[in-house]
Amino acid sequence: MLRKIVKIDEEKCNGCGLCVPSCAEGAIQIIEGKARLVSDVYCDGLGACLGECPQGAISIEEREAQPFDEAAAHRHVARQRTAQERVSVREQPVVHACPSAAVRSFRTTSPAPGDGQGDRPGSAPSALTNWPVQLALAPLEAPYYDGASLLIASDCAPFALADFHRTLLAGNTLLVGCPKLDNAELYRRKLGQIFARNDIRAVTVAYMEVPCCFGLVHLVRQAIQDSGKDVPFTSVKIGIRGEVFAASSAEKARQGG
Repeated sequence: MLRKIVKIDEEKCNGCGLCVPSCAEGAIQIIEGKARLVSDVYCDGLGACLGECPQGAISIEEREAQPFDEAAAHRHVARQRTAQERVSVREQPVVHACPSAAVRSFRTTSPAPGDGQGDRPGSAPSALTNWPVQLALAPLEAPYYDGASLLIASDCAPFALADFHRTLLAGNTLLVGCPKLDNAELYRRKLGQIFARNDIRAVTVAYMEVPCCFGLVHLVRQAIQDSGKDVPFTSVKIGIRGEVFAASSAEKARQGG
């Protein structure tokens, strides 16, 4: 039949995944780094995903397509939910069997020049106060979460921002991850549990200016919402040449600022 249906321009799509949660029928998935329509029968053609794409890669076209099957879409979403539950945080292998993932909390030393705490005389010491920092290894509960200001940074941010420790990390508990290469859905679920189980005072997301990295802002906001908590939220955009753009409030973050 001839009907309206979603069209995705793969040349424009950068795989950020912001469109996926906006499709209640599960018609869009990220496959091999691109958003793709998995089946015509799952797409109702109403275009709820249109406003979520920062690249303008999604539009509505009229073409020959199988009719929308609401019952099939519901079954598809149920299967996806079941699959996600099977890889939920509670069913992940216990990573603490690896000594490098053991939970540690420590104080930073004085940042005074020449204190001998850096890599060479005169260098500043690390501002890191917790371990592990990788989201996949981070515990759901830890003493360093209580009353903490949580800094969630993309993997690339500390490398692009030369002054990362002093300007962003100091005084914060750190978690890092990549919204494009890692399991973003798992991260959303895990962060939701971290926010729900601990007294997180505030959260800052440091992400790169490349569009796919804004997915980190999106998944953290979703995690806060999932937790049922009201956690103050700020995002900081970092340029690939190390520029720091002005910190934005949660409302500006929704607009991709």
